[in-house]
Amino acid sequence: MTVKSILRHKRLPQVLALLLAMGITLTLFFVPVDWERLKELGYLGVFLLMLVSSGSIVLPVPGLAAVFAGGLLQLNPILLGIAGGLGSTIGELTGYMAGYGGRAVVEDSRRYAQVESWMRRYGLPTIFILALIPNPVFDAAGFAAGALRVPLWRFLAVCAAGKILKSIIFAYAGSQSAQILPDFWPWQ
Repeated sequence: MTVKSILRHKRLPQVLALLLAMGITLTLFFVPVDWERLKELGYLGVFLLMLVSSGSIVLPVPGLAAVFAGGLLQLNPILLGIAGGLGSTIGELTGYMAGYGGRAVVEDSRRYAQVESWMRRYGLPTIFILALIPNPVFDAAGFAAGALRVPLWRFLAVCAAGKILKSIIFAYAGSQSAQILPDFWPWQ
């Protein structure tokens, strides 16, 4: 097999997408993150934390806690929601790419099978609802969207709509809890 024939192989984009998604996940897991520095960055810090949180396939990183904390610190909830939602959406590209590049890797999962069934039956509203509701199932939705070849721009648009709305709700919850229970939060 020559280099030229390898480059023309029809599975090459899928293999490269899967390798990229795995590389990002492993990097996020093994490269230390200075969380205190990210906290000082405000909206940018929330964006980055949500990016890391959503970019780590299956590995739990509490990104929504950063959005809630930003609300506690009285950052603008709308801007927090936009920053958090966009960071989370971009991070979800790892799941989409993994599904696009390695459908066989996730096909055996019961959770994936259920989400793929929803995707086939209901389409993009599945992505929106799963992006809106805090749940551990969204990685499977990203896998399914990639595996089912949902156009990337549609996946990103619907995912962003749900994730921005969810982040705004969490930011307002943080903001309101800071106002309702001001003595509970020591930095107030």
